Amino acid sequence: MTEVLTMGRIGVDVYPLQVGVSLREVETFGKYLGGSPANVAVAAARHGRSAAVISRTGADPFGEFIHDALRGYGVDDRYVTPVEGLPTPVTFCEIRPPEDFPIFFYRWPKAPDLEIHPHELDRDAIAGADLFWATVTGLSQEPSRSAHFAAWEVRDRRRFTVLDLDYRPTLWPDPAEAPELVRRALGHVTVAVGNLDEVEVATGTRDPHEAAKALLDAGVELAVVKQGSAGVLGMTREETVTVPPVPVEVVNGLGAGDAFGGALCHGLLAGWPLERTLRFANAAGAIVAGRLACAPAMPTTEEVEAILARETHA
Repeated sequence: MTEVLTMGRIGVDVYPLQVGVSLREVETFGKYLGGSPANVAVAAARHGRSAAVISRTGADPFGEFIHDALRGYGVDDRYVTPVEGLPTPVTFCEIRPPEDFPIFFYRWPKAPDLEIHPHELDRDAIAGADLFWATVTGLSQEPSRSAHFAAWEVRDRRRFTVLDLDYRPTLWPDPAEAPELVRRALGHVTVAVGNLDEVEVATGTRDPHEAAKALLDAGVELAVVKQGSAGVLGMTREETVTVPPVPVEVVNGLGAGDAFGGALCHGLLAGWPLERTLRFANAAGAIVAGRLACAPAMPTTEEVEAILARETHA
């Protein structure tokens, strides 16, 4: 069985090779695997975990590129299928370190990854995965919305059923629907992960401790709140842990959360203490923030441990 099975958004990231330049002026680009669930699977695979993705692409060359990229990273692509008539999504960004990374999604007329149907799901694979990871974006439209709830029903709140609160209002036809759907989803998962903006959508508060408590009250067993320069808060009913950020010269912050996610999966499956898991995930995110791309930038376990060792002796 797969250790880490992710579900949802996938596409092609087309990132400028010039830093600090508007897309209007950029002349050269790099093409990379994109989409948060795909990147999380890649990040987990870099830590030696068997990983697979449930998603859909266009029946086009970019879709074929996605299959090539997933296989190249050691991620199982058997659950990624084409949709006739819809193009594979493409995402552009501008790179303006340290904190400005405008992102432009081209997911029209509809992203194929929102055409995941409940009847197409491999329920045995979902039930059997050691860890199942899905994102809030998958709730934005049907039939993907129903497919996500069907997958969670199959999981039946099995341990390590993770909801990434990855909320991007531009990807929702009606962003006002998001809070209620996210709260409904929380009753089906055991782990919730998000930044301050995302936990506010889920709980109505930006206070990290209050938001974490609200996530626990909604039914999760572990709440992880990413606080940027204030570090990361992890809370269960038994303990609360806060770990500081890892200093890094930011190049592109867009893939850091996915690196954090894949490393979090690794730590949870390894059975590490919460503090060690969060420190490891934080360091993985910092490494990717210091690199240009997302999927190719995902660090190995050895690279993360080297950063942690350096921080310990600093």
